[in-house]
Amino acid sequence: MGGVVRRGWRAVAWYVKGVMGESDYERYVAHLRRHHPTAPVPTVGAYWRDRYAAQDANPGARCC
Repeated sequence: MGGVVRRGWRAVAWYVKGVMGESDYERYVAHLRRHHPTAPVPTVGAYWRDRYAAQDANPGARCC
């Protein structure tokens, strides 16, 4: 029974992280290392600052 609860909790955590965008930085770093190995890897803070600045510059079809 404990394994089922643990798997369920992991699934919920994975889903929430995906919705909140927490896995975006890890995916971006993996992309940089795979396709641009000589490029510097930004810090987490720098990544989010750049991402929010890009969203503000190009809002697209956001509701808010």
